[in-house]
Amino acid sequence: MFKHILVPTDGTALSQKAVKTAAQLARNLKARVTAYYVMPPYMPPMETEAVAFYPAYSARGYEQHMRKVADRALARAKRLVTAQGVKFEGASVFHGSPWESIVKTAGAKKCDLIVMASHGRRGLVGVLLGSETQKVLTHSKTPVLVCR
Repeated sequence: MFKHILVPTDGTALSQKAVKTAAQLARNLKARVTAYYVMPPYMPPMETEAVAFYPAYSARGYEQHMRKVADRALARAKRLVTAQGVKFEGASVFHGSPWESIVKTAGAKKCDLIVMASHGRRGLVGVLLGSETQKVLTHSKTPVLVCR
């Protein structure tokens, strides 16, 4: 059945639930898990005379901060996955479109299942905020298991 599971994570409690689900499923199927963290690229602040930005990050400072955030989220995922006796790999990338990066990575790493969380937003809030999970569901050729 499934041999390589991709689980996108952002370190939140909801994404940790998806990591736990992926780990348990992988244990039962004797599969491996890749946890994946997509970091938004640096966007320099748009300054005007009346606006002050704090804290102001340089591009390098922003990248260092985001890598630390990603590393913490991936370390949490690793603890959950390896506690189940499952082979773990962690990866992070800067990308402006998380859903696109997830879909491409699933294909590139030959993952045969994506397990991810969804907040389940509906109506206007769902339309306005968009849903990375919905976009993955729409565009992925790899099967997707959604956890709530």
